[in-house]
Amino acid sequence: MKKSLFYCLLVHTLTFSFFSAFAADDNLTVVAVGEATLEKDKMVVQDPYFQSSVTSAQKLAVQDFVKLIKNDFSFYQKKFFLVESAPNNTSYRPPTNYDYWNGKGVRFLGTVSAEKSGENIKITTILEDIKTHKQVYNANIVTSIVNLRKNGHEISNAIYKQIVGKDSIFKSKIIFVSDRNTRGSKTVKEVYMMDFDGKNVLQITSHGGIAISPSLSSDGNHLVYSLISNSNGKRNNNLYMMDLRTKESHVISSKDGINSGAIFLPGGKSIALTLTVSGNAEIYEMDLEGKNLRKITNHFASDVDPSVTKDGKLMTFLSDRAGKAMIYTMDPSSEEKNVKRISFVGQFNATPRFSPDGQDIVFSSWLDNSFDLFRIGPDGSGLVRLTKDFGSNEDPSYSNDGEFIAFTSQRVISRVKADQNIYIMDRDGGILGAITQGFGNCISPRWYNFL
Repeated sequence: MKKSLFYCLLVHTLTFSFFSAFAADDNLTVVAVGEATLEKDKMVVQDPYFQSSVTSAQKLAVQDFVKLIKNDFSFYQKKFFLVESAPNNTSYRPPTNYDYWNGKGVRFLGTVSAEKSGENIKITTILEDIKTHKQVYNANIVTSIVNLRKNGHEISNAIYKQIVGKDSIFKSKIIFVSDRNTRGSKTVKEVYMMDFDGKNVLQITSHGGIAISPSLSSDGNHLVYSLISNSNGKRNNNLYMMDLRTKESHVISSKDGINSGAIFLPGGKSIALTLTVSGNAEIYEMDLEGKNLRKITNHFASDVDPSVTKDGKLMTFLSDRAGKAMIYTMDPSSEEKNVKRISFVGQFNATPRFSPDGQDIVFSSWLDNSFDLFRIGPDGSGLVRLTKDFGSNEDPSYSNDGEFIAFTSQRVISRVKADQNIYIMDRDGGILGAITQGFGNCISPRWYNFL
């Protein structure tokens, strides 16, 4: 057990070690169509219509724009079935042949038309409900090529919201840690950010050390993370905060021992993190200046890795109160605390994370010589195994709509090499695939919605 947890410290996330060491412009017209049915709705997104004035570069960009919309909707496999488009041999969008599409069982038809507008492109996107003969979405945007990807995700989200009645994952981003800058014997891990589909990757930190446990504020303006670095021959683990608007970062907690596993609490004015300042790993609340400490947990066992519901009334965390790391819940503000153990699966557990609605907790559990992912209710009921025989799976994080889970999966390549990438599954364990590849070993994905 101790060897496994120490391995987690070096390769995955520092929090496991406590148990080893201490016991755009647009003109929009929309028509709401209500909730999508449980039965999959067939959707067609036609190849784009081009006027002759469009340049070859703009044509390629718009084609990618349409592919992006198709790819976005392909993630929601339980709601939509993407059908191949019909031949498109005209430069202008023809009148819709409702009988043709209805005969093919198509519910939604999407079309994109493009024309040159100065140095930019004017794009008209229309989605029709074939069943009702009504337009669900009709928008014109004038944009540059460089903004088309962002525009595409925004339009996909607007269409999805009109059909389903809530926001999608299309505008969301994932932060994560990668060791791709490691050279030789010096391990380097930095924090990165990418679109939910693994594209548009940006490096956020540049310390040249080992950054771990990233977390974003709900408004997307601030990032907290821990940094392991060597200073004067001493190995330090300090908590940093970065303003993502200015890219400036500073230490907010450098107390003796561990300063790690921080998350923003509801309201964004304080964080919960694990400190060992008292000699034992406990979870504390701290303001964004690193002051006004309040002890949340208080036990001789080690308590780490908090996650809280949106209303802040319930916290889940990892503790070895039972002699091994298991999942617990508690009221973080109540004097009584009401601590309850809810997991009893595997040799030990890790990284519990609440769903956005607070109705589920996803976590990893070590059993059969690897990590697998499980889902459980906050009262300990409804345990569901999500992965099996799919490598070693951990670090789960729910999407902003609760429909998906990002996680890491490690595949052993040889005796001396393993490959760790970020994958996406639906909330019931259906694997959609990897969204990182060839980007070093990627860990600690955290999913956030950017408005």
